[in-house]
Amino acid sequence: MSSRTRWWALFVLSLTQLVVVLDGTIVNIALPQAQADLGLTDGQRQWVITAYALAFGALLLLGGRIADYWGRKRTFMVGMIGFGLASVYGGLAQNGIELIIARGLQGAFAAMLAPAALALLTVTFPSGRDRNTAFAVFGTIAGAGAAVGLLLGGVLTEFADWRWCLLVNVFFVIVGVIGALLFLTESKAEGDNKYDLVGAVVVILGLGSLVYGFSLAEAGWGRLDTVGFLVLGVILLALFVWIESRVAQPLLPLRIVADKVRGGAFLIQAVAGSVMIGATLYLTLHLQIVMQMSALMSGLASLPLTAAIMIVAPFATKLLPRIGPRPLLIAGPLFVSVALLYLSRITADGSYAVQVLPGLIVMGVGMAMIFVPLQNLALAGVAPHDAGAASATANSAMQIGGSIGLSVFTAVYISAVGEASPTDLAALADGYGATFVVAAIGMVVASGIAIGLIRGDKSVLLPDSSQPVLAHA
Repeated sequence: MSSRTRWWALFVLSLTQLVVVLDGTIVNIALPQAQADLGLTDGQRQWVITAYALAFGALLLLGGRIADYWGRKRTFMVGMIGFGLASVYGGLAQNGIELIIARGLQGAFAAMLAPAALALLTVTFPSGRDRNTAFAVFGTIAGAGAAVGLLLGGVLTEFADWRWCLLVNVFFVIVGVIGALLFLTESKAEGDNKYDLVGAVVVILGLGSLVYGFSLAEAGWGRLDTVGFLVLGVILLALFVWIESRVAQPLLPLRIVADKVRGGAFLIQAVAGSVMIGATLYLTLHLQIVMQMSALMSGLASLPLTAAIMIVAPFATKLLPRIGPRPLLIAGPLFVSVALLYLSRITADGSYAVQVLPGLIVMGVGMAMIFVPLQNLALAGVAPHDAGAASATANSAMQIGGSIGLSVFTAVYISAVGEASPTDLAALADGYGATFVVAAIGMVVASGIAIGLIRGDKSVLLPDSSQPVLAHA
C-alpha cells in the first residue's frame, strides 16, 4: 500500500470511529424533544442511551473475533451498512420501543465496525513513527467524538429535527463505504480460526448483566435486583476468564490483557470513557435545564472542550516520542480531575463564562494528553492473529466504562437531589456537581493506574521500530 493510500485509509477509519463514538452522545441533546414527540417515559429515555452502549459493549469481543476470522475489511463493510440501516430505522421510529430497538441495533453493528476499523489501522501502520502519528490522530478523533456529538446534536435539533441526529449517520456511512472500497485492504488472521461460541455467550451475558445492574442502581444500590444482576455479572465474567484459559481458540486470548502495560491502558480507557460519556451528559443537562440554554446554544457551549482537545493533540503528538506515554497518562487524568472539581462548583445562578468555560478548556487539555498515547499503547506488541480481539477490548473498555459511569453518576445524582422538586434549580445544580466530584475521583484513580502499571522507558513503551504487524490477505 502506498504512503498516500495509507493516509487516506486513516481518514476513512478515523471518520467511521468518530461516528461510532459520537452516536453515544449525539442523542443526549435531542432526548427532551424525542421524549415529547414519541411520549417516552423517563425509563425509556434512559434506555435510549443505555441500549446503544449495552449492545455495543457486550458484543465487541465477538465482533473483534469476527473481524479477525472473517476478514477485517469485510466486517467493516457489513458493520457500516448495518449501522446505517439501523440509524434510518431509528430516525423513522414512531414510538419509544422502536427507537430503543434501533439504538440496540446501532450498538450491535458498531460492535462489528469499531474493532474492524482499529484492527485495519493496526495492520495498515505496522510500526515506526507513522504508526505513532496514525494512532495519535485516531485516538484524538475518537476521544473528541463524545463532545462533537453534543455540538452536532444541538445544531441538528435546533435547525432540523431530533430525528436527524440518527439520519445524519447515512452521510458517514456513504463516505465510509466508498472510502473502504477505494483505500482499505483486506486482512485476516491465518491458521485455525474456530469461534469460541461458549465464551461469546458467557461474556455477552456477563457484560450485559453488569451494565444492567448498574443501570438499576439509580433506584437503590441495596435493591435485590440491583445486587443480583451485579453479582451475576461478576460471576459470569469470572467464568468467562476460566473458559478462555482452557479453550484452544479463545474469544479473548488472556495474553492480551495479562500484559501489565496493556492492561493498564485498558483500565485508563474505561475511566476516560466514563467521564466522556457520563459526565458530559450531566454537563448538557445543566446547560439546558439549569442555565436554560437551547439545544443549539448547549451544543455550542460544549465546543471549547472539543476545540481544546483538537488544539492540544498535535502538541501532545510531537511530545509523545520525546518523553514517552507515561508522563502524559499520569498528568492528563490529573488535568481532567482538576477541571471536574472546578465544574463541581456550579450554581443555579452562576455564569457560563465563570463556572463552566474554564473547566471545559482544562478538561480538553487533559483529555488530549490521555487519548493521544492511549490507543497505541493498548495495541503495542499485539500479534497479527489477535489484532481484532485487542481492538475490541480497547473499544469495549471505553464503552463498558461509559455505561457503568453513566449508571453510577445517575445514582449519585439521584442521591444528591433527594426529594427536591424538578423546578428546584439549586438542587439540580448540586446534583450535577456531585457527579463531577465522583468523576474527578475516578480520574485521580486513572492517574494512579498509570503510575503503577504504565512502567518502563519510552523506548520500551513506544519503540520507533517495533515488530511489524503484517497484513494477511
